[in-house]
Amino acid sequence: MSGAPRRWRSLLFVPGDRPDLAAKAPRSRPDAVVVDLEDAVPPDAKAAARGTAREAVAALAGRVPVCVRVNPPGTPWFAGDVAALPDGVAAVVVPKLDTAEQLAAVAEAVGERGVVAGIETVRGVLDARAVLRPPVVACYFGAEDYVADLGGVRTPGNAEVAVPRAAVAMAARVAGVPALDMVTIDIHDHDRFLAEAREARALGYAGKMCIHPAQVELARRAFRPSPEEVRWATDLLAAFEAAGGRTIAFEGQMVDEVVAARARAVLAAAEDEDDGAGGGPGAE
Repeated sequence: MSGAPRRWRSLLFVPGDRPDLAAKAPRSRPDAVVVDLEDAVPPDAKAAARGTAREAVAALAGRVPVCVRVNPPGTPWFAGDVAALPDGVAAVVVPKLDTAEQLAAVAEAVGERGVVAGIETVRGVLDARAVLRPPVVACYFGAEDYVADLGGVRTPGNAEVAVPRAAVAMAARVAGVPALDMVTIDIHDHDRFLAEAREARALGYAGKMCIHPAQVELARRAFRPSPEEVRWATDLLAAFEAAGGRTIAFEGQMVDEVVAARARAVLAAAEDEDDGAGGGPGAE
């Protein structure tokens, strides 16, 4: 089975029936591209989109890691989507994974491929720990589908998804897989995207799903440590190590091993950025 992504800050979704958009996707330098056979393709075009998706994956090979999002298990299209998957996909994105039984069926269907699990229903959130098991290598929280399933109301403040959003991040952490944050559907509201991405990073998300090329750089900016964070982490660790690992006061705060560990994580993330670490399961 493919390994887990080293660092995915941005997953750029492109419609499975639009090879022209897929061909342009690498220009914005996403960490991975997701060729979407689910929401982006209407029912009467889904069968034809499988062939188009195969062409898109072949065209993008060697340029950027590529995933394919299939239709959910239990739909009329799932089996055909999986059967048509081309070789070389970084992972299979499976939406609306709700139960361990579904995961077992998906695992049998996809073979040795890794799975990015969509946690986007009420049951999926409540049972996320049962779903986030091999062959799952990453997951995402789908806020729009979650609220629709809940029967709630979507609001700009995101209060209705605060609890499930945090719950998915926690479940992913326990499972040892990276979590990708919800889509920001207003593609022109860059301030909102940045604010939501920074919230997601604070919650423990590794990156964010993008539905427009302009959102890729915003995700990269929000999920990488700022120069101020790197300076803080560097200076803090120098002071902590000089004190022999004893608790110290640093810039008005008490610093112990827990705070030092957080600083090390900041520097590790910065090193990943410096290395140009994108890629995903199976990427070199």
